[in-house]
Amino acid sequence: MAVRHRLIAHPPDTVWDVLADPSQYAAWVVGTKDSAPAEGEWPEVGSALAYTVRLGRKDLHGRTWVRRCEPPRALELEVDSGRLGTARISLDIRPWGEETLVIMDEHPLRGFGGTVHNAVLDAVQQLRHRGMLARLERLVDERASLPSGHRPGSGGPGS
Repeated sequence: MAVRHRLIAHPPDTVWDVLADPSQYAAWVVGTKDSAPAEGEWPEVGSALAYTVRLGRKDLHGRTWVRRCEPPRALELEVDSGRLGTARISLDIRPWGEETLVIMDEHPLRGFGGTVHNAVLDAVQQLRHRGMLARLERLVDERASLPSGHRPGSGGPGS
């Protein structure tokens, strides 16, 4: 199991706004080339995003399903990577004074990933999570700097 955290200098609602925006998924998930809504209304339970990961010259396709959604405090995802299996990613979004503590927890659920899971793979996941949480923080910073009428999903310009 790979668990990593990051303190983000914005309130939980601002962090949640980025996580709840399906157009931002590929921007914060390391390794994802692109993503698009596939089923339901993201991030409602049961909704899914289709994503593409580029490995060399090959594109791999998968889906990420929402398994638990408690805005703005918790988002749990099941990532289906086809032959590689599935993984659970949990994002715990905690108020921390005026800031937000985001705790990311990932572990394999089914398939090949669960069979070969070991401490070395957890260490690699730690590096990936460091990058993902840094990207998430950058997106939250960008969103917070926009005037409220210009934020994606606000109904203003750029929505």
